Amino acid sequence: MTQREMIIDYISRFGSITPMEAFSDLGITKLATRISEMRKDGYTVDIEMVKSKNRFGKSVSYARYSNLHKM
Repeated sequence: MTQREMIIDYISRFGSITPMEAFSDLGITKLATRISEMRKDGYTVDIEMVKSKNRFGKSVSYARYSNLHKM
């Protein structure tokens, strides 16, 4: 299974994916790059920027990708 196929499967099963989930669950280190490639190939995706605190209490933001569809 390709990284793209794994991302599509993950989003279809869980509804969304974050870079940390992509790394820990799928071993994908460059999720944003794969999503960008997929968008160039005709996929649409919703991107939500999520704000959170890291383990040191500092504010961080990251992308949550969902609703991935082929146009």
